[in-house]
Amino acid sequence: MLTARSLFQEILDDDEAYRLFCSVAASGEAQGGWENGRIAALVPPALQHLAPKIARHGADEDKHGRIFRALLHKRGLEPADVPPETDYTMILMRRGIGLPHDKLRADVPLTERDILSYLAHSRVTEQRAGEQMDMLLRHFGDHPEVGRAIRMICVDETNHLAYCHEELLHLAALGHGRAIRDLLRESALAEITVHRDVSLAVMDHMARILRWPRTKSALLTAGVHALYACERAGGWRRMTTLRMPERRGALDGPATTTPEFV
Repeated sequence: MLTARSLFQEILDDDEAYRLFCSVAASGEAQGGWENGRIAALVPPALQHLAPKIARHGADEDKHGRIFRALLHKRGLEPADVPPETDYTMILMRRGIGLPHDKLRADVPLTERDILSYLAHSRVTEQRAGEQMDMLLRHFGDHPEVGRAIRMICVDETNHLAYCHEELLHLAALGHGRAIRDLLRESALAEITVHRDVSLAVMDHMARILRWPRTKSALLTAGVHALYACERAGGWRRMTTLRMPERRGALDGPATTTPEFV
């Protein structure tokens, strides 16, 4: 029977598939860490109170990248080259979601609109990350090899999403509500398309590594397209709602250190 648990178990049991999975995850987290670090350094004066929180967000993402690399090292594996068609973060950026790297490399303060775009993009992508990590937590939270890493990352993703909700609501109250709604909608509609395309690309690579029969690949492909259809029909709206989180100030204070997994 094809389930999320059985598919991830296959990946865990095969060194090459596990190597690709951890490498893709580590690359995306490291890139997110760099982007957040640069945004924190370029926050405009009117929003300087956000700089330490954005820096904390980036430190957490960088930590996640180190965790995935440590999991590879623990199994004696070297990171794999990340196929460009599986690079979720870069594909989103090329679609105009998030801030372009040339802007982040320049030593010019960002605008308030840039920060709204960053927070809206983060609210959408952190929703996806949180859902995926929650799924892994349900099935593999007690796994002896990856359970500790999953539990740590889940806590951080919950904090990141809470922070996005809180800051966007504060900015909406200051008169940016219409812009935030538009940015959230744009980000969500782009994200569900990129998620579909990246999921199909990752599955194609896993199918070759794990030598899946055509029937299995076809069923999984159909599942990805069905999820996209549901999201396109209205599921995307879950990524655009805002509510004040129970935990306020989720990113106040320094990031936690990376644990030793080896």
